[in-house]
Amino acid sequence: MEAITSIDELEALYGMPSEGSLSKVKTELTPMYRKWVEASRFLILTTVGPEGTDASPRGDVEPVVRVVDPNTLWLPDWRGNNRADSLKNIVRDGRVSLLFMVPGSTNVVRVNGTAILTADEAATGAFEQNGRHPRSVAVISLQEVYFQCAKALMRSKLWTSGDESAHVPTAGQFLKEVEASFDAEGYDAGYPEYARDRMW
Repeated sequence: MEAITSIDELEALYGMPSEGSLSKVKTELTPMYRKWVEASRFLILTTVGPEGTDASPRGDVEPVVRVVDPNTLWLPDWRGNNRADSLKNIVRDGRVSLLFMVPGSTNVVRVNGTAILTADEAATGAFEQNGRHPRSVAVISLQEVYFQCAKALMRSKLWTSGDESAHVPTAGQFLKEVEASFDAEGYDAGYPEYARDRMW
């Protein structure tokens, strides 16, 4: 298999980007981009670290980030499995990208920038839900924002194909593959002790 190893080769294959694909990129949240971001309850966070890259889904019952100003977003980190892969990467290399999605829309919005972590009460307290607070907040300094062409979500029929999960492994089955004695059915049924004591 022959690899493409230069930008010149790549541009010869694909051609140059259209003017519109470049002019849509903004360096701060415009009113329209802000409206989109504040409607999103789900995003994919990508980070870079010494071990490689990481992509992590982030979701909430309300907007997944807080827009502080046109160049600053706050992303809370709620209790999870304590792997903290994304957070470890941010501490060591602040470069981040976020992909915001809204159910039913075939557009997505991309944000590139840098981040730091804080556990300051002023930040964590801003996300209080029923007395609970995130452990930390990623403070994201936005450098680029733009919408992504809708073709990928249209081709995949992500929002229109219905529930196709019946024939794929469950979380419990993934864990049982590693530990044969693991109670996959109990885990998938949501036993309280699993939800309380064992985060995967």
